[in-house]
Amino acid sequence: MDPVLCGDPRKVLEAAGRKAGVPTAEATLIRDGANVLYQLNDEVVARVGPSGSERVAARQVRASHWLFQAGIPVVRALAAIDQPTVVGDRPVTWWVRLPEHRHATPAELGEVLARLHALDVPESPSFPIVDPFGGILDSIEGGTALAEKDRVWLRDLAERLSNEYTALASLGLPKCVIHGDAWQGNVVVPTDGGAPVLLDLDHIGVGPREWDLVSLAVDYTDFDRISEPDYQAFVRTYGGYDMTTWPGYRTLATARELRWTAFVLGKANTGQKAAEEARHRVACLRGEINRPWSWSAF
Repeated sequence: MDPVLCGDPRKVLEAAGRKAGVPTAEATLIRDGANVLYQLNDEVVARVGPSGSERVAARQVRASHWLFQAGIPVVRALAAIDQPTVVGDRPVTWWVRLPEHRHATPAELGEVLARLHALDVPESPSFPIVDPFGGILDSIEGGTALAEKDRVWLRDLAERLSNEYTALASLGLPKCVIHGDAWQGNVVVPTDGGAPVLLDLDHIGVGPREWDLVSLAVDYTDFDRISEPDYQAFVRTYGGYDMTTWPGYRTLATARELRWTAFVLGKANTGQKAAEEARHRVACLRGEINRPWSWSAF
């Protein structure tokens, strides 16, 4: 396909629809981000992935089928289509549309993660080992909106945290299937009743359960985004494990915050607000701003 057309997600969607035999004429845009989502009708949603993400898209589909068979309520990839449908170097995947829903509460998130982490790691499909530091150095190197001294400091921080994580892993952290980006927005609850549903399978893999638990924990300890009763409800429904008392907590907490900083840094070269936010986040990580922190969403 013409590379210019591959830059237009609607053209990619139309070409993929022709290949897969899925009507796309009535498609309406749901979200335009790294992945572009379209609603095709009352039953089907299409997801147009970024260039070069075919392997990630294929993993999402495999994970959806496996989790459903394992009894985990999950966003459903259409089973009647061989997925992903690739146009140029952009994958398109096809999903069962969710009913009206809301974000999960911390307690509901804890319940879903407990069920996910209790599953045996499958031999097939195989999932990658999750690397909490994957891609971070590339984001730092490309983040020219920051002063060089700040990029040097971030590189040193990433190296120190990576070494600490390696030392923790050498102690024999148990591995399980983890979501990789677990927060309340990636679990939704149908408003007309029904079990919470797991979404956004981009980062699913094998790793320590603590990497899934840390996002909500730092919302509580470092950002004051959730109340103590909500955090304790999360701990209780997960099974009573409070990872903020774990000796490696601060390593993973800072690693997660570094990832959130690197994400905004990737947008900072082309947007003044993102550049200001990246500098603010670095100041927080350096200890120049006291907790609880306030970070703007991007």
